[in-house]
Amino acid sequence: MTTSQAVIITGGGSGIGRAAARTFADRGARVLVVGRSPEPLAETATGYPNITTLVADITGPDAGKIVVDRALLEFGAVDVLINNAAVGVFGALSDLDPEAVRVQFETNVLAPVLLTQCALTALTESGGTIVNVGSAMALGLRAAPQNAVYAATKAALDSLTRSWAVELASRAIRVVGIAPGVVNTGVGVRAGMSAAEYEGFLQHIAVRVPVGRVGRPEEVADWIHRLAQPDAAYLNGTVLTVDGALSVT
Repeated sequence: MTTSQAVIITGGGSGIGRAAARTFADRGARVLVVGRSPEPLAETATGYPNITTLVADITGPDAGKIVVDRALLEFGAVDVLINNAAVGVFGALSDLDPEAVRVQFETNVLAPVLLTQCALTALTESGGTIVNVGSAMALGLRAAPQNAVYAATKAALDSLTRSWAVELASRAIRVVGIAPGVVNTGVGVRAGMSAAEYEGFLQHIAVRVPVGRVGRPEEVADWIHRLAQPDAAYLNGTVLTVDGALSVT
């Protein structure tokens, strides 16, 4: 499907965010990718003239307004908002740094709330779609030892998805979520693992996944794109799991 949708994607400098930006752009959308570092964003946009970059910390003061204003300046509308940016910090409860707890909640919960609030007028005008990127580990069926705070923030995001879907339906805004399983995005290395440790982690998980492998960012991105299309108009308040059936084992 070819579309000229105007799309905002946070955390667009790597992994699922980068793959989603390119997937939408390949299908004709105009995309604003947001992230804290210019180099990864520039790499995301390389070869894609319809991807615009914005260096911004989404937890910063007035960040929501800055992001939405830039999208409106570039595109004149906001059709899709993808709350993808997230921070995860591994560690047992006994070892948690209070700052690490704060950063995870500010990035993974508070920032999406405030950004979505700033985008409401534009999304109402377009009858737009919000896609919240959660995690299959936070579906309420599995524990997340050593990663409990991250899982808690993603469970909160799923709850926001359901509540906003009901609250915003009268504005013709849809709110859906996607819950990826383990996807090879390099996130473990960015969270402090060595490359060898991360590869070992992926191999360990792959054995447990019924389909026999971990996911690819492009596979999740494709579903994000599908969720945001007009022919998915009756899908609302749903969190779609994309994890190779791991969560139902």
